[in-house]
Amino acid sequence: MTERRIQYAAGWSGWRKSSYSNSEGGSCVEVLDGHPAGVPVRDSKNPHGPALFLPATAWSVFVSAVREDAF
Repeated sequence: MTERRIQYAAGWSGWRKSSYSNSEGGSCVEVLDGHPAGVPVRDSKNPHGPALFLPATAWSVFVSAVREDAF
């Protein structure tokens, strides 16, 4: 299995908070758009921590499930 964790992604610019994150400090997710091989994702409460790297197809499936309230 390929490692899908990015240890030092804090220096990457362009992170944005997901529109599904709440403003009360709860489930806050940031994504980095425009990466050619997939979607880096991190916890916005820990921007200097590791990020996960998801293939674009996996990210699409995840976003669809969130929109359908499947969780």
